[in-house]
Amino acid sequence: MVAGRTRSRRTVVLALGTAQTLAWGSTYYLPAVLADPVSTDLGLSREWFFGIFSAALLLSGLLGPAAGRAIDRRGGRDVLALSNLIFAAGLLVLAASTGIVGLSVAWIVLGIGMALGLYDAAFATLAGLYRAEARGAITGITLLAGFASTIGWPVTALLTDELGWRGACVAWAVLHILLGLPLNRLLVPHAPPPEKTAAPDAAGGPAPWAMIVLAGVFAATLFVSAALAAHLPRLLQAAGATPAAAVAAAALLGPAQVAARLVEYGAQRHLSALASARIATALHPLGALALAALGAPAAAAFALLHGAGNGLLTVAKGVLPLTLFGAAGYGLRTGVLSAPGRVLQAAAPLLFGVVLDRFGVVAALLVSGGLSVAALSGLLILRASAHVKSGNSA
Repeated sequence: MVAGRTRSRRTVVLALGTAQTLAWGSTYYLPAVLADPVSTDLGLSREWFFGIFSAALLLSGLLGPAAGRAIDRRGGRDVLALSNLIFAAGLLVLAASTGIVGLSVAWIVLGIGMALGLYDAAFATLAGLYRAEARGAITGITLLAGFASTIGWPVTALLTDELGWRGACVAWAVLHILLGLPLNRLLVPHAPPPEKTAAPDAAGGPAPWAMIVLAGVFAATLFVSAALAAHLPRLLQAAGATPAAAVAAAALLGPAQVAARLVEYGAQRHLSALASARIATALHPLGALALAALGAPAAAAFALLHGAGNGLLTVAKGVLPLTLFGAAGYGLRTGVLSAPGRVLQAAAPLLFGVVLDRFGVVAALLVSGGLSVAALSGLLILRASAHVKSGNSA
């Protein structure tokens, strides 16, 4: 019986991990490859393209609480399956776009899909299925989807070379229908009825404070993640690395993320979720200090440390609300916790770029490193609060 349940969970993790790889690769990571050909073909500037993309990210954050509430009530299977249909529709609209109106409509649709179909929705689905035991499953899908950029960027580039950017969008849409939809709809079980009991921190004094602190932690780390995703190679060049060396160092980001998640997966019996998150937030400031002090020779170390921390933080974002507040109401709670961070995430590439261009590398690293230290401070407060509460309960 236990073995059967384990195989079933592995099937769910494989299905969701594969579907998440498709979802991220065909949406969030699409602009890195398609921004130039789309902008050129439609006669728009890259600034317009990325401005519309940022608006889609903002929309997905604003819709996050509603998506989480729907998963709490009905389970994630149907919500995730609906996201595949919406992703496909958005990609088809994008393929048919002839100007800024069509491009805007396409990214509005894709923004709705991202609210329903990316990590927050997948994590909420796993929390509904496995309750407090969802940590391992959450780590498992991030291990698989950690390769979304590694797979998505070259696949999009290959499809664009062979079919043009419009054909690439159509191909991704077809994959959502033929691969993503069956994975989410047929291999993800129907969730059990939602818990009626209150979450552990749903009543009493610490809960509102803990929610505010955790929302701040998520906002700070999402800003840093989005800023570095957009500017890492350029930051390393500004620190003195050659273009080739900067690209080579930046390429270490993905492997570092996956390697850190593998370590977390193996150590989770001995390492609490809060301890893992604390380590994660400490890694970026260490790398920033090395890059600011040593310049180009520390480029690879910075990319590795930032990548490892970012990889662990993705897992922490799914696990910490479960650890601190329990499974009841998880979807809505994570949507609310993520909303401020999604707003900052949408603005991060522009704001970080302005700081880097006007004030230089050290100032940019002070911003990202300072936000990470602030997040670490918040996690220390949460850890202390949890310790005091458990002590009182005993």
